[in-house]
Amino acid sequence: MPANSSLDTSILEQLSAYGHKKLVFCNDADTGLKAIIAIHDTTLGPALGGTRMWSYATEGEALEDALRLSRGMTYKSAITGLNLGGGKGVIIGDSRKDKTETLMRSYGRFIKNLNGEFITAEEMGTNTRDMEYIRMETSYVTGVPESIGGAGNPAPFTAQGVYLGIKASVKEVFGTDMLAGRTVVVQGIGNVGEHLVALLRKENAEVLISDINQEQLTYVARKYKAKPIEADKIFGIDADVYAPCAMGATVNSKTIERMKFAIIAGSANNQLKDEVLDSELLLQKGILFAPDYLINAGGLISCYSELTGFGKKRTVQLTENIYDATRNVIKLSKSEKISTNIAANRIAEKRIADVKKIKSSY
Repeated sequence: MPANSSLDTSILEQLSAYGHKKLVFCNDADTGLKAIIAIHDTTLGPALGGTRMWSYATEGEALEDALRLSRGMTYKSAITGLNLGGGKGVIIGDSRKDKTETLMRSYGRFIKNLNGEFITAEEMGTNTRDMEYIRMETSYVTGVPESIGGAGNPAPFTAQGVYLGIKASVKEVFGTDMLAGRTVVVQGIGNVGEHLVALLRKENAEVLISDINQEQLTYVARKYKAKPIEADKIFGIDADVYAPCAMGATVNSKTIERMKFAIIAGSANNQLKDEVLDSELLLQKGILFAPDYLINAGGLISCYSELTGFGKKRTVQLTENIYDATRNVIKLSKSEKISTNIAANRIAEKRIADVKKIKSSY
């Protein structure tokens, strides 16, 4: 994948560069909906991906996000052994001010017109209530409330996967996966971040937290006895683990230079601003990076379970596999002397290529 696609590059060129199958632009003047649905690959199954609602500065930024996130979903499904492809939806707007029932239902109708090629779920800026609105227009949605037959909020499973990814990484660096006494910086304590803080504190890790929402920061700090810190102080802190759980691209050449962490493992998507350059910089500096699309796959697993009719017990079992999958990525990284990001990509790409061979035979 190109490190930074130019926003001046033509849309078709960007589709080609990222290897995408389809791009859908959604516009509804009556509801104010402006959205992009990106379908990356459907070799393993229908493209499943959450819908993010964010106040993008430009439509080019929204497109870039949709392309990178949808590709990540393809790899996430592949490396976790799910029979799903990769897609993503982004809605341009402020989720706190612009989101309405009619906007979400209008978006649902665009999804319906894709006839099952894309299935959505909640993501940053959307929630189970929004998925319920989408469900009013189409069945191609997961993560709806349990009260109407869905699996509910996938965030606890996302947090569980990240927690297991942290433990697998700590095992590699320190020889034991016990977290008691380890220092973890959690950036972003929203739905997933708060659940992660709870898991870390339950194992007596020392947790430092940061968030732009001061009210949430105070609440989580008090509830879990975590220490609040200012965002601009994060990369100067000497800690064992940095867990980015908000927006992506916080790991870049400037922040890596300042980092004193042993491990990076969080739930945020696209944590590396430049996949090739930044993963190599981390490798050179000796910082272990747990690939985001692997360890944050718990939410996707929850949605997959809802689609296939699995219960929560099976969801838990599949999520627990993230520990061993992370260990396998680290093992390949060490044996081939490549970054963990490249190692994870190779494992995911091999599964996609293998399944393509089967599908081409009938």
